[in-house]
Amino acid sequence: MTDRKPYRHRFPLSVIGYALRLYHRFPLSQRDVQELLHERGVQVSHETLRQWNIKFAPLLTEELRHREPRQGSRWFLDEVCVKVGGVRHWLWRAVDENGDVLDILLQEHRDTQAARSFFVRLVGEYDVPEVIHTDKLWSYGAALRELPVLHSVEHVQVVSTARCNNLIEQSHRATRQQERAQLGFKRRQRTQEFLALHARTSNLHRHTRTTRPAPLRRAHQTAALRLWHEAMQRVA
Repeated sequence: MTDRKPYRHRFPLSVIGYALRLYHRFPLSQRDVQELLHERGVQVSHETLRQWNIKFAPLLTEELRHREPRQGSRWFLDEVCVKVGGVRHWLWRAVDENGDVLDILLQEHRDTQAARSFFVRLVGEYDVPEVIHTDKLWSYGAALRELPVLHSVEHVQVVSTARCNNLIEQSHRATRQQERAQLGFKRRQRTQEFLALHARTSNLHRHTRTTRPAPLRRAHQTAALRLWHEAMQRVA
């Protein structure tokens, strides 16, 4: 992948990759990351961290997406309200039956056109699923009827608090944690780019915090770190 802003970095790639992984892996602000780097003898401003995110986040998102395993045949969709610059937006999210985030899309509305845009985005990236699970929002059904490619897909609608919808509801928790850590989101494009990479990073580390045996968790952690470093090498 080509670099959108080619220039020589003052810091080695290992430092840049470490800073970005901290920012997207844990609920930290850029000033928190700045302080953690300072503890390790790296003097970098939060503005530099912001520029690293602007430059690398979209590239890393694509690299990590291409390295993800084949997704499942069931989609779980939901939308949650977030404020960006004080204006209410809707964050549309889709996960598969394994809990992996398929995609997210930040939009200003919660209507049929918004749902249709999200479905078109998903169909353009993944195979048509067998079943789509949503809540009772009527916009989902209306959007599905407008897309011939999804006419054969079974549409299951449940209330948002139902147990079968727990996968998608739990997936929103990490976004809320990041929203609190950053004291809210400021700009729509930057928020979209940040949350897109945050979702891919969550997929990468999904097996590292479970009730599985410690050796297996460490093996998953090692594999996740290796994939992250490979992605950084590709975008540098």
